[in-house]
Order: sequence, then C-alpha cells, then structure tokens
Amino acid sequence: MRIALVATCLGDAMFPQAPRATVLLLERLGHEVVFPADQTCCGQMHVNTGYLDLALPLVRHHVDVFSGAADVVVAPSGSCVGCVRHQHAMVARRGGDEKLAQAAEDLAGRTYELSELLVDVLGVTDVGAYYPHRVTYHPTCHSLRMLRVGDKPLRLLREVRGLTLTELPDAEVCCGFGGTFAVKNAETSTAMLADKMANVLSTHAEVCTAGDTSCLMHIGGGLSRLRSGVRTVHLAEILASTTEGAPA
Repeated sequence: MRIALVATCLGDAMFPQAPRATVLLLERLGHEVVFPADQTCCGQMHVNTGYLDLALPLVRHHVDVFSGAADVVVAPSGSCVGCVRHQHAMVARRGGDEKLAQAAEDLAGRTYELSELLVDVLGVTDVGAYYPHRVTYHPTCHSLRMLRVGDKPLRLLREVRGLTLTELPDAEVCCGFGGTFAVKNAETSTAMLADKMANVLSTHAEVCTAGDTSCLMHIGGGLSRLRSGVRTVHLAEILASTTEGAPA
C-alpha cells in the first residue's frame, strides 16, 4: 500500500523520532511511504483557539497536498488526525467553500492515526517489535474521545516482545496539556500534570508511551524536572524497535 505521512508540526520541529519511526515501521511491514514535502500545519491550533478564518487556507493547502498523494494518509498524532477528520470540512463550509468541504471529507475518510492504520486497515497487531522495558500507556484525549481508538494501542503493545505493560491508574484522565490550554490555564494544567505524573510513577514503569508527542512533551517535561528517570517514548518508536537496534 502507498501511504502518505503527515509528520506534524511537533514532529518536524521538535520530535522527529516519531515520524521517522513511523516510516521505518511501515516500510518494514512492506509498504511504500511517501512524504509530501510541501506539507505544513493542518490548522489544528488555529481551529482549537477559534481562529477559523486563519485555519481555512491551511485546510485548503492540506487538501491540495495530500488528496492525490497516496492510497491512505497516516499521522503519528491523534490530535492532528482528529482535526483533519472532524474539523476540516466544518472550517471549509463555514468559509463558504463546499467544493473544498467535500474534498476534505474524502481525504478525512482516508486519514488515520497510526494505531488505527495498523489494526483496522493493515490488519496487524504483531509488528515484529522488540522492546525490553517496563512500559505504561497514556491514552491521549483526542485519540480517546475524538477518534475512539479504544484499545488498539494496547493491543499493539501487548504483542511487543520483551515489553512489560503496566496499567496506568486513571489512564483516561487528561494530562493537562490541551495545546494552548496549558498556556492560558497554566495553574490548572500544572495541577492536572501533577496527578498524571503521580500515576505514572506509581506504575514503576521505565517508559511512558502515548500516540501524541504533544502530551508526551508535557508529561516528559514534568518527569524530567522531578529527575524521575522515567522516559517518554512515542508509540511509533516502540513499535519500530527490533533486536537489530532500531529506536529504543
């Protein structure tokens, strides 16, 4: 299958390990991965903070870049896929562009978060990964509530050789990031983060994983300030890891 990669803004600017691992994983599974070089922000930040007029050209550009790029589109981010799937057509219609809205809906129907693509489209849970660490999983809000990925990430993690999966208490509670929420409501965000970190530490895991680098950035920043020794690693990096020394 020909798969187009949305690297995401955070993946491009700060955490390139996640999109790189996504490519490595999918190519190992025998698929062709393409990276449309003209891609930019999907507009999620603009939409979520109410700047819909500014989001419209970003939606148009995203549709133009990805519509004919591949059979399906994947992003290692539940929040970016949530924006594409649930907000792009709305932004286009609000801007009076029905043709764009229909094109956005068509593209949204072929756009997947990584665990969705693996389990629902490619039909795999055992991707041949090896990761000998104690891991706990944080289900991010957009993947949980907008995309409803359910237990797909957990099903993938349970098949990873050498991995010990520990249940995260109150896993479905937000970590407190929420994009600009963490900036506009810093005290509330910090309190929510403190609860999430306490739960992560209670598992005695070496690694906290999730499907969004944004949440991992938030959780990882807090854990590093505590000098806890617990690392945050994107789900794609774990699934891309093998005994041959892929990302670990």
